[in-house]
Formats: sequence, C-alpha cells, structure tokens
Amino acid sequence: MDTKVASIDNVALPNGDVGCLPPHGGVSSIKSSTVPFNFSEATLGRHLARRLVQIGVSDVFSVPGDFNLTLLDHLIAEPGLNLIGCCNELNAGYAADGYARSRGVGACVVTFTVGGLSVINAIAGAYSENLPLICIVGGPNSNDYGTNRILHHTIGLPDFTQELRCFQTVTCFQAVVNDLEYAHEMIDTAISTALKESRPVYISISCNLPAIPHPTFSREPVPFSLAPKLSNQMGLEAAIEAAAEFLNKAVKPVMVAGPKLRVAKASNAFVELADSCGYPVAVMPSAKGMIPEHHPHFIGTYWGAVSTAFCAEIVESSDAYLFAGPIFNDYSSVGYSLLLKKDKAIIVQPDRVLIGNGPTFGCVLMKDFLLGLSKRLKKNTTAYENYHRIYVPEGHPLKSAPKEALRVNVLFQHIQNMLSGDTAVIAETGDSWFNCQKLKLPKGCGYEFQMQYGSIGWSVGATLGYAQAVSNKRVIACIGDGSFQVTAQDISTMIRCGQNTIIFLINNGGYTIEVEIHDGPYNVIKNWNYTALVDAIHNGEGKCWTSKVFCEEELGEAIEKATGEKKDCLCFIEVVVHKDDTSKELLEWGSRVSAANGRPPNPQ
Repeated sequence: MDTKVASIDNVALPNGDVGCLPPHGGVSSIKSSTVPFNFSEATLGRHLARRLVQIGVSDVFSVPGDFNLTLLDHLIAEPGLNLIGCCNELNAGYAADGYARSRGVGACVVTFTVGGLSVINAIAGAYSENLPLICIVGGPNSNDYGTNRILHHTIGLPDFTQELRCFQTVTCFQAVVNDLEYAHEMIDTAISTALKESRPVYISISCNLPAIPHPTFSREPVPFSLAPKLSNQMGLEAAIEAAAEFLNKAVKPVMVAGPKLRVAKASNAFVELADSCGYPVAVMPSAKGMIPEHHPHFIGTYWGAVSTAFCAEIVESSDAYLFAGPIFNDYSSVGYSLLLKKDKAIIVQPDRVLIGNGPTFGCVLMKDFLLGLSKRLKKNTTAYENYHRIYVPEGHPLKSAPKEALRVNVLFQHIQNMLSGDTAVIAETGDSWFNCQKLKLPKGCGYEFQMQYGSIGWSVGATLGYAQAVSNKRVIACIGDGSFQVTAQDISTMIRCGQNTIIFLINNGGYTIEVEIHDGPYNVIKNWNYTALVDAIHNGEGKCWTSKVFCEEELGEAIEKATGEKKDCLCFIEVVVHKDDTSKELLEWGSRVSAANGRPPNPQ
C-alpha cells in the first residue's frame, strides 16, 4: 500500500500549492474567513482550525486528553467550527465517518496513543470506504522527542512511533508536527492529500505548539484549490471506442453501479449513461443510495442469490454487463457464488477500464468514460423489456392478528411508509443490511451502511455524525441489540446536540447475523432494558423520548408519536422480536458465507 509519512526528522516535503476538491467534483471555490485577522491568532492551532472550516468541516468530533487540550482551545475559538465531545474515541471516529459521507470530509481529535489506538478501528473503516477523514492527535511535548524518556499514555518504551506505525497501514499520509517551522506545510499537505486520494490522514501535533504564534501563520490562510484529475485523452478515446463496440453488439446488456461511484464522483455520469442507452440499471448492495431508485429502468439490488426479486436473473443472463466501481469481496459475492463471466464484463474503476478478457485502459477517469460512452451507445431496451415481462410485484407481509408478536417484515413495512426525500436511512451491520436493502428509497432519501469493513457498532457513531452534517433530513437508524451494546454511549451526544433521529433498536437477543454463519452460545447476549438505559442517559436533559413495542398496534402508535408530537426529539423505539425472526436473504447469505469460510486447505 502506498502511504506517505511527513516528519521533520526524515522527510523534506515538496513545495507547491495545495488544496481540496469539493464533495461533488470540479474545482472548489473556497472563500476565506471574513473575520479580521489578529496577529495574536497566528498560531498553529488556529491555522488548522481555519483550514478545516475552509474545506467544509463545521463540526469536529473529539475526546479530550492532556496532550490535546490546548489544541482543543484553539479549535473552539474558531468561528464556524463546532467541537462535539464524544463518549469515546471509537465513536468519535465513527461520527467523523458518518459526517464525511454527507459533507465529503470529516475530522476527529483524540489524544496520544491511548486515544489514537482506540480510534484506529474507525479510521480503518473509513479507509476501506474511501472516505477523506482528518484524524488529529495531540502528541508529546516537542522537547521529549529524541530524549529517551518514557511518557504516560504509552506502552512504557521510549519510542514515540508506535502509534504512527499503526496508522501507516490505514491512512494515506502521516504528519508528525513537532517543529513550528514546518507545521504550515505539513498540515496543508496532509489535508490536501486526504482530499485528493479520498482516504484518511493522520496528523500528530505536539501538545506545546498549538498556542505559539509563528511567522508562517501570520496571515489568513490563502484559499486553495486542487486542479482536477485529468484522463489521458488517447486512452479515454480508445477505451470508449472498445467499450462501445463491445456493448453495441450485445443483445441484452445491463448496467450495475458499485460503491466506488462515490470516490469517482460519477453518480450523475452513470445516470446520464443509463438515460441514453436504455439498459436496465441495478446496484450492488454497498452502492444502494448512490443512484436514484426512481429511475425508470431501475431493477433493484444485484447481490447474487440474495438479490432483489428478478434482478439477478436479468443480470446473470445478460450477454454483456457494465460494472461501474464494483468491489467483489466474499460478502458482496455471497461467498464467491456470483454467476458472472469475466469475458462478458466491462469493469470500470475510478481511473481504469477493463474490457472482458481483453485490453485494460489506465489513466481513464470513470466520470469521463461514462459521459463519453453515453454518446456512443445505441439504444437497447431488450434486457429491461425482459425484466418487465417476468416481473411480479412483491407481496405484503401477512396481516397480524390482534396483539400478535411483532414480526421483522411488518416492522420494515412500517419503516418503508416513513421514508421521504426528507429522511435518510442508516443500516447497521447484521440483518438490517438485508431488510434495509429491500426498502425502496424515494427521491432524495439518503442511505448509508458500512459493508466492506462491517464493524458492528458503527451505526451509532455514524448516525451521530451523519445527522450533524444533514440537519435538513431526519435520520432513521436500524440497529441490532448486539451492535448497540458496543457503542451505545453516544446516544448521550445525540441528545446533547439536539438531534431528532429515530432509532429502531431491534431486540432479538443476540448476534443474529453470526448465528446464520455459525451458531454457538457466544452469539447469545445479556438482554438489557434498552429504553430504561436511554432514559437514564437522557436524565431529563435535552429532548428524548423512548418506547418499547411488542406488537404492530404498539409500533404504529410509537411511529405516529415519533413523527408527530415528538418530531423534535431523539426518538428511541425498542422493537422486541423473536430470536429466529430473520430475513430469508440472511438465511441464504449466511449459509453461503459459512461454506466459503469453511473451505478446507488446498493440497500442499
């Protein structure tokens, strides 16, 4: 993996302009602060704060520790920057992840080693999802470097690089700032690298430096912009020519959107291509929400054996399929069981195009390729017409008897009715992956989940960050009880921030997704009184309302209250269901993933 480390001890950084890309591509036009510049504010801490505001970060998620306290003072002092204290570093990282999914970049601040090694799991998840995230760590006093001293918050060795070495594998750039002379350049380079590569970066700042004025910070930071990446024009034209020939001779081609559409900023280009060619359009599960589901040729989620009804049949029977930004891992391929053939596929990655078993074209940007291809393809609606002929509308869950125990399919029928362009769905790792995939997203409805990394508990922090970033949408989070127990504390931060998220806590007594892969007593968890826990966290401060429901009648009443009388509150609805009440997709997926995990060693 290609990573870059900056430290005054061993790297001479290049000079040059730096900058950022806005969330949706193009060159940013970032405006400098209109606040009059005061030389007493010409400090490292205020420079970092101004840069965060310039790139679109207005909320920073933090956990205080003695090495970062002075830095936090300077972040708080910056107009337009809101410091949000979290209950633990892991949730601060998850919150920055959720924030970046909406704003295009997120940031968190923790303390040295004990904080850094706690947040690193969230940073790894952001790396896996191509999210630009600025992870800032308050480091040791600059005078302690090279002294052979042993510091607290370390493992007791006079080596301060343990944390740095850990972050080298999950960030694309690392800056250790322990000298003011180089701080300006190192910070700017780190931030611009995060935005250029759409990955997290690590910035360690010695605890005695943030408050010291320095000539390099003696003026307002100059607004900066990165020149957009460009395709190799000859390669682009050759790729378009070869792809057009490949697809135009196909009888029933299809298009499938993958999760790397986000990092390529190519969602609109993908839709433009779909409009022009008439092919049916599907999404891989981790790309749900990246293209509009109200598109006239949308046929659902392609996920092998657990696809939306009739979607896999159309995709896998096609004689040519274009995948834009796919990730084929064991989960997305349902234990490597997809019925696809390489010679029928065009694989479009953010900067590369592979056509069948034939040529590969590098230095070709996905957005440019899709837009160029849209002008070269013949209209072909054959595959969509086939889909239309075989399609049978979905049925509805059986009607519940009065006071009958609530079923999961009934719950998600009610959640479906709650969705609009003013809502966003966060799906936790587990059976919510499968149930939320079946939701039909109205125009403008957001959708996020973490499939590549799949860290249970991600959704609590991510919901906090996402809701903070999109104040114009009401977030609906679907979280299993096992996942909730990992990160429950930051419900507290949601209440303190005045968020009005609706959380459906699905209480089925354990790690259901693990049960379907490999069952055992370790998948059963201690049941909590979840509503009482949230009430205790609420403690009469802020707006929070809880309800525990056992049947459809109670669920309907709870939703009516959450969307009516309590619409300005954080609403926590505990939904008690049977431990074996799972989606049919999880049953199928779990057995196939179990088979993939259990393959015997190859003969030596």
